Amino acid sequence: MQEKDWLKLKSGSDVRGTALEGVEGEHIDLTDEAVGGIVRAFLFRLAKQTGKQSLTVAVGHDSRLSAKRISDCVLQAIAESGADALFTGLSSTPSMFMLLKDEKYAADASVMITASHLPYNKNGLKFFTPEGGLEGKDVTEILTLAAQGKKLGAPHAGQVKYIDYLGEYSAGLVRFVREKTGKEKPLAGKKIIVDAGNGAGGFYVDKVLGPLGADTEGSQFLQPDGRFPNHIPNPENKEAMRSISEQVKKVKADFGIIFDTDVDRAGAVDRQGEEINRNRLIALISAILLAERPGVIVTDSVTSDGLAEFIKSRGGVHRRFKRGYKNVIDESKRLNAEGIYSPLAIETSGHAALQENYFLDDGAYLVTRILVSLAKLAEEGKDISDLIRDLPEPAEAAEVRLSFQEGADFKALGAGVIEDVKKLASETKGLSLAPDNFEGVRVVFDRENGDGWALVRMSLHEPIMPINFESNQKGGCKKIAAQLLAILQKYAFLRTENLQKEADR
Repeated sequence: MQEKDWLKLKSGSDVRGTALEGVEGEHIDLTDEAVGGIVRAFLFRLAKQTGKQSLTVAVGHDSRLSAKRISDCVLQAIAESGADALFTGLSSTPSMFMLLKDEKYAADASVMITASHLPYNKNGLKFFTPEGGLEGKDVTEILTLAAQGKKLGAPHAGQVKYIDYLGEYSAGLVRFVREKTGKEKPLAGKKIIVDAGNGAGGFYVDKVLGPLGADTEGSQFLQPDGRFPNHIPNPENKEAMRSISEQVKKVKADFGIIFDTDVDRAGAVDRQGEEINRNRLIALISAILLAERPGVIVTDSVTSDGLAEFIKSRGGVHRRFKRGYKNVIDESKRLNAEGIYSPLAIETSGHAALQENYFLDDGAYLVTRILVSLAKLAEEGKDISDLIRDLPEPAEAAEVRLSFQEGADFKALGAGVIEDVKKLASETKGLSLAPDNFEGVRVVFDRENGDGWALVRMSLHEPIMPINFESNQKGGCKKIAAQLLAILQKYAFLRTENLQKEADR
């Protein structure tokens, strides 16, 4: 493999690639050679940074079909490097970080084998140290070292020890709820169901909800199955959210929970079957945290104006920032370091990181925090959705994704388009630029021109230009789309068919 081939495996702050054949045009690039080389390079770098001669690294995986092959490669590379491995088997991504906080294991780092919600043929590696997940620049350095064949010289092979850490992690969540509520079974009398989408989240039923007294009958797709035969395990997926909503109504549950594949994200459904995700999920956890102490809620850039009003009404400050869960987390950390209290960094995708939980994006912790409030509200005869009853919601919201012609320099061209939109919006009557813009261009449209806003930005990883719309009037998104289409259709390298459909709707 050449260096460029190694670097192609970088995806944000993770390593991701094709791990299985079966999809036309997609061939395996996350090979045994690649996995082994990357892990050996990671250990080489880790030893250099820590100054340790003897390393211990924890390894876990989600439910993907390629998990065993890649786990074997990772464990072999660790042993060949003279390091010891703690193999946790089926795990959640957050649990692999929390293990590093448990002094009895004295692990120096962890590797989680996952590709989140990506299709069944994909897989990847996510790296943690006790300080947190690695940054994108760290992954670039590791891949560069892998291309150079860097590895540790080992006088003898390391050992592999098998442990059930997911059980310990779950027990910690149970203790947390009991301490917060003062009850052994605070969820007794409540029917709470889980949709794990055949990912790794099925553990939450028997290991967390059960001990807390919840009736979990009606939970679905708990069995790990890397084919994901029922729906994509992704709280952003419409089919997945429809599935848990319908199940909540069918079994008359009080609350429904849905996890993504590796449980670092979550969504929810109230007893009426109404979705609690995206802006509604942000509003819910914000209301809970701000009731305890006012502060700054950091979100990604596509959150609604209504959410900003809601957070302000709860005594908080809403700070929109760049898309990417590491971006919002880093911004919230920065504010706290400056003495400005910021309890939450959260994306509309469901990535939620709380200051009280090491700023770890942990779907299981997020819903556990919500369940504490659910239990307390139930004692007052109230429902969890009462906390967001007054959230102003737009009349319409939509998202379209524009692609670029194959081979186009999409990063440079996309940046040019965004600058053009900024200029035109600032010069056009009825349009203006939003003041709190940290990504792409957010254009505000007055009542005659759609009564809402649109955010035009570039995807973090793909040759895609997503456009998010929100309007306070029926038919408003159509108006906004038509005006943007008039601006964007002149670019021959940009495919605007999806925007045309929204304008014609």
